[in-house]
Amino acid sequence: MNDRILDQESYTQSTPAKAAHDDGIDLDDLLPKIGEFGLYQKCLLWLVCLPACLPCGFCAFNQLFMTDTPDHWCRVPQLSNFSLEERKMMSIPKKFQAEDNSTYESCVRYSVNWTEIMELNQSIHINESWPLEPCLDGYEYDRSEVISSVVIDFDLVCDYDVYPTLGLVALNVGGPVGVYSFGILNDRIGRKKSFFACLSTLLLGSIMTAYAHEYWFWVVARIIVGLTIPAVYQIPFIISLELAGPNYRSFVTVMTCIFYTLGLILLSGVTYVLRDWRSLALATSVPFFFYYLYWFVLPESPRWLLMKERLEEANNILKTIARVNGKHLPEEFTTKLQKQVLEQKEHGVKETKNANAFSLCKTPNMRLKTILITLNWCASEMVYVGLSYYGPAIGSNQYMSFFLSSAVEIPSYIVCWILMDKVGRRWPLCLSMVISGIFCMVTVLLPNDAETETLILYLISKCFISASFLIIYPYAGELYPTELRGVGIGTSAYIGGLGLIIIPFINYLGTNNLVLPLVLMGALSVVGGLTALRLPETLHTSLPQTAEEGEEIGKDWTYKDCWSCGGPRQVESEGDSYENLDQLELTQAPIIEDEVSELRPARRSSMRKLVRQASILETQRDHDGSLKMTYWF
Repeated sequence: MNDRILDQESYTQSTPAKAAHDDGIDLDDLLPKIGEFGLYQKCLLWLVCLPACLPCGFCAFNQLFMTDTPDHWCRVPQLSNFSLEERKMMSIPKKFQAEDNSTYESCVRYSVNWTEIMELNQSIHINESWPLEPCLDGYEYDRSEVISSVVIDFDLVCDYDVYPTLGLVALNVGGPVGVYSFGILNDRIGRKKSFFACLSTLLLGSIMTAYAHEYWFWVVARIIVGLTIPAVYQIPFIISLELAGPNYRSFVTVMTCIFYTLGLILLSGVTYVLRDWRSLALATSVPFFFYYLYWFVLPESPRWLLMKERLEEANNILKTIARVNGKHLPEEFTTKLQKQVLEQKEHGVKETKNANAFSLCKTPNMRLKTILITLNWCASEMVYVGLSYYGPAIGSNQYMSFFLSSAVEIPSYIVCWILMDKVGRRWPLCLSMVISGIFCMVTVLLPNDAETETLILYLISKCFISASFLIIYPYAGELYPTELRGVGIGTSAYIGGLGLIIIPFINYLGTNNLVLPLVLMGALSVVGGLTALRLPETLHTSLPQTAEEGEEIGKDWTYKDCWSCGGPRQVESEGDSYENLDQLELTQAPIIEDEVSELRPARRSSMRKLVRQASILETQRDHDGSLKMTYWF
């Protein structure tokens, strides 16, 4: 969502604080001179940003394996001298609907006095007409596969079987609160300090999780962990995004998605090896104490430092970037930058226009687009997360199912990345959600014992919904006008996050009917995908800058527009758009000046294939040019 696509004249008029910007040096103008994606940015991405994806994925999904529910039945203390099979056979009634005679009831037992029976009879004869009673003395568990879990330790079965679901709800309740809170913290104390505050919160919640000896203490610990998801990896990602040039921000974003998925694949291996839930909680958190070493290598965002008028610190970081990249920081940068910051101080804060969520609903077309964007965002996020949560329940091996459900995301990201600039945004979003929903709902036609077939349909559905989850963010950023883009994305994303609170309850329905959650999520995905056709296409179109321009986009929509794919490529004259510079860089190597003052084209042949429209990767910028973190989250 590039907020720099502005006509130069209207850009100066609409934002007075930017008038001085023309005399200064924007970081997006400076980065090509000191390296858009040089050695410094590559090291930051591969050694800091991408590894920072692991804590989020680990701590968001390890709870699925902490709450494994093994086979269980009532405990009868009077029969403790008998073997396990003998205890079950004598005290637990069999399920009449079972196909074999080896399946026993889980939550009831025979209501008889076993002490008296054993005193009177040397041989015990089972009478199926005996009265039944609930498990008054606790439960016994089959520990052959699930050695330890929260369910076993806290007896969260039968009347309490919804409690593990409430724990997952607690995790998702913390998410919207945490990302907004850490977003504010990012803007106030900086990206670097906020990351370590977030990391500390995550580690605290994870350690509390591992040592919880009461269920409600465990729930509180999960809320604390939820506060940091996904902020713990978004913060270093934002730093990398701010330090990368406009032409490489899409690469940074997609690589983050891919590496996040690789973290989930790694988690499936960790959970397979560690079957004790306390050890799993520690193993998926304690290694991240090493991330405190990032304090010595993770830079503060220069954009944030400029906003706080800490010019010397920003200058030092930019000099380091230039030196590592083998470039030279222009001497005039400091002088012009100081002038720019002083002018922003005088004009920017006073005259910056504040927008709120109500601004999105003032005009009918913008109101309709806001509703449709939010609906698609909510449906895409709910179905994606819901299918991710449901992965271990599908198939005969929960670890392999989770591994496969994570692995199928990677090809969907790559294919979607290519299609978005070929076909557009609307149809890939629609088809990915509709196809995902259809494959989900088809599972209801399969017999109950078709585990493999259900797993295959589930994986296809997960693959397609992952693609939609990647499309919705840039698509929304191109539909919202610049002056409302930040608050629009923030509103849609926040409502989508709130929708995650009900997802665990939908998955809970799978306790009695395995495919019911898939059908519900499939229906939601289909509805969301079909409504996407009402949105206008944004491929090759200029981003709207004002609310008035945003109202005009798609205002003359007709049913015939549903069948159009992509859009006509708009060629603007030189100087018409400030951001045409970024678009030109996609097809022609920029000319830069080296140390011997010779003009030469930058070498980008290897990266050009990985670059897409730069206009879709930025979020709302503050008056100083820095990314607004509260809007980002």
